[in-house]
Parts: sequence; C-alpha cells; structure tokens
Amino acid sequence: MFPKRFTTLKEETITDNMEELLAVLPPDIKDWLKGFSNLEDLLEVILDYGREVEARFPESTVIWTERGKVSYEDIEWVVSRIGAFGKDNRAGINGTLHRISAVRNRDGKIIGLTLRVGRAVYGTIDIIRDVIETGKNILLLGRPGVGKTTKLREVARVLSDEFHKRVIVVDTSNEIAGDGDVPHPAIGRARRMQVPFPELQHAVMIEAVENHMPEVIVIDEIGTEQEAYAARTIAERGVQLVATAHGNTLENLLLNPTLSDLVGGVQVVTLSDEESKRRGTQKTIMERKAPPTFDIVIEIMDMNRLAIHHDVAKTVDDMLKGAPPRPEIRMRNPEGKIEVLQTAEEAAQPSPLPSRPKRIFPYGVSRNKLEKALRDFHLPALITKNIKEADVILTLAAHQRKGRLGNGEKQGIPVYTVKSNTYSQIASKLKQIFQEEEMEAEERALRETEQAIAHVLATGEAVELSPQNSYIRHLQHQLAQAYGLHSESSGVEPYRRVRIWKEE
Repeated sequence: MFPKRFTTLKEETITDNMEELLAVLPPDIKDWLKGFSNLEDLLEVILDYGREVEARFPESTVIWTERGKVSYEDIEWVVSRIGAFGKDNRAGINGTLHRISAVRNRDGKIIGLTLRVGRAVYGTIDIIRDVIETGKNILLLGRPGVGKTTKLREVARVLSDEFHKRVIVVDTSNEIAGDGDVPHPAIGRARRMQVPFPELQHAVMIEAVENHMPEVIVIDEIGTEQEAYAARTIAERGVQLVATAHGNTLENLLLNPTLSDLVGGVQVVTLSDEESKRRGTQKTIMERKAPPTFDIVIEIMDMNRLAIHHDVAKTVDDMLKGAPPRPEIRMRNPEGKIEVLQTAEEAAQPSPLPSRPKRIFPYGVSRNKLEKALRDFHLPALITKNIKEADVILTLAAHQRKGRLGNGEKQGIPVYTVKSNTYSQIASKLKQIFQEEEMEAEERALRETEQAIAHVLATGEAVELSPQNSYIRHLQHQLAQAYGLHSESSGVEPYRRVRIWKEE
C-alpha cells in the first residue's frame, strides 16, 4: 500500500453539559429537544422572535412547526437564566462552554438568540501532539465550526497538565474556558485571563506576558492589526504562542493585509536590470518582509483531516516565487488511527506532472493585469512575446471575432477569450485554464486506472500505472479497493507509481 504512518489515538471523551443548556430553555422547548435520539450531536438552538424554534444538527436543521412562534417571553426566559451579555453580544452559562449570542433590534432590545452547544473533547490533539511538543509558535486556521477552539482547549490542558508548563489562556468572550470566574476543567491547570471588551484583546495579551511570566500563551481568533503586532511582541520575548486566526488557509492569510504579518508579510521589491536577469524574473517582484511570527501553520480542513506547514518562512518564500504550497497531510481514519497521506519529505519532492511553466501570449490583454493575476494566484506561468512559443493565447473576444489570431489558431494553440480588459475577467479566465488542466490530468490518470482494473479482473495479471503525485495515487488506491483489488505504491518521487493486482 502507499506510504502511511499510523499512531493509535487515545480514546476520545466528550463533555457537553447538555443538561445545563436545556435548563435555561422554556420547559416545552426543553422537552421537545429531549425527544431527539441524536441530541448528543446538537450544534445550536435558534430562537428568533416571531419565528419557529430551530434545532441545528451537523447534517440537518429541524423546525418545530407545531409549536407557536417564539415570543418575547420565551427570549426573556432564557436571558434571565444566563450570564450577562458583553459588548460583543455574547453570554454564557456558568461552569459550561455553551455560548449564547444575541440579535438586537435598532433600539437595543434582544429579539433573537443563538444557543451554541460548547463541548470539551479530550484526545483531539493526538493528531498534532508531536507538533505541539516542538515548542514552536503554532497557528491554527480553518472555517468556523471546524474545531479550532476545541483543539486550543486541549492544547492548554496538555501543555499545563502533562508538560507542566506555565500556560495562560487569553479568553475573549470566554470562548475557550467557559463562563464564570472559575475556568472550565477542559483547560487543565492553565490559567485564564478574561478580556472585558474584544478591542482590548491585544492589551490583555501583552499584560499576560508582563505580569504573569507564562511559558505558553493560548489565544483564540487573532483578527486585528493590533493583535497581530502583540503576537509578534510576545513571540520576540521567547514565549510559545498557540493561536487561531481569521482565514481558512495560509494563502488566505498571506493575501490579508491586516494579518499577513503573522506569516512574515509581503513587500514589493524593484530589482535592478542586472539582478532581474540573474534571477530570471521580472523587475518588480514580491518578497517576504520579515520572519513569520508563527513557525508552523496548521490548516484544519475538517475534524479528522488537516494540513501542516512545518516551515512557514520557506513555504511563504516558495509561494511568492509561484510554487504551490506542499504541506504534510494527516487524517484520522475510521479505525481511529492517524494516517499520514503525504509526509513533509514527499511534499518537498517535485510533482511527476510537467513542471515547465505554461507560456501565455496576451493579445490585446493588459500585461500588467495579467502579471498581477499570475502573482496573486501563484500560477506556474510565464508571459511570452513570441506567439510561436506560446502554450495558450489569451485575447479579447472582440479580437477573436475579427479573426486577428490567424497564425496562432493555425498552429493549434488553444485560444481563451475575456469579454473585457478587467482584472476580474483575466483572473477568472486564468483560474479556468489551470483548473481545466488539473482536471484533465486527473481524468487521464483515473481513466488509466479503470482500464487497468478491467485488465486485472479479466486476466489476473498485475498492472503498473504511470507515475502520479500523492493525491492522485490516493484516488487510484481508493478506486482499486472499491473493486476488491490490492494496490501498492513503489518507486521514488517524482516517479512513484501505483501497482494493482488480484490476490490468487
């Protein structure tokens, strides 16, 4: 089989304090929710004035149509039984991780509530435990609800309880350690500093370092320039930082002018003629501005799958040169074990697909806008002035209609058109060109796999496929498994390939 590294996960335990959440709801709503067989999967309860009650689960939303509409009395019932709302319109339930968020009308009256179930999940960081143990600064990224805060709690607990480090949690909205003055047991022996107003988070971050001598600081949702600056200040004092930030991927963060400093920032540099010739680049290039605040970035794709950029400085440098990021990919399989789909060493190897940049000949299209789009999307392409060297011609639709590309079309060079000379039109067309190429390569590989499977089933003879990258090899293994066949990867990158056979 293809390379894997397995580590047995510790058994997960989940604490959700569901009874405490149900206790703040009107009695009839509480009884309705208790009737669900999958109540342990409940994500949120929605109470909006004048609308039906909603219960949201991972795969569905259930609306209680038989009950009357939510009244002001229903909302007041809940509000009177929970903690006070802060400036961010969030409240909690003492001793739990549940979060209640308010929707107000123009007069400030609460007309809606979102009651989000907070769960302490123990055992979730075994998939990144080795990364946490490095002592390096780690940034977690991912869409809302993917489990970033859950992992932060577990990081705080493990580092404080098992590694006996001085850990401080900077807790805006009491999101990490729950409501009340006593932090939730989910953070272990870590100490918690509450943040009175969201705009003061950066000040509390600095206060934590200056007043309490932490070895580790845990922060949820770095979102402003001041907080990014505070994070850099803390890192420069030798304190380990483990945090989350707004953004799903490292590339998102790099393109965010407010937060790009977390991964080193970007600056435009103009090279001399001699230097640009030596590098083989254009005169104006983008470079990393400073060392990144965070050494490691972990993109959480879902609860059981993530990508790890072990060397953020190198990854950012490569991305600014046009190379796509190649993180280590880990997942937890259905058997509860950690599977490494692509190691950092494999990711560093070149792809077996053609590595020569695609040469684009622009005809009537703005060269500056085309260059900017290629940089922004880190696409492996060059602009050529010679139509005979081109792999692709990019032109305006009006020029093609007038037949001005006779030479290129006669040579069989693919022609792509944009309606107008705007950045958005050019960028959209470039993404289409490269997505089509990737899809064609994947379709060819899977078509070859299907033909090989048919041959193995008909003759019993083993078949070795063409070299592919790790992602496509993974798809090939899955396809072979679906037909009850065996498969393995062999060879060294970039010539690693899959072999399929049938057991005698």
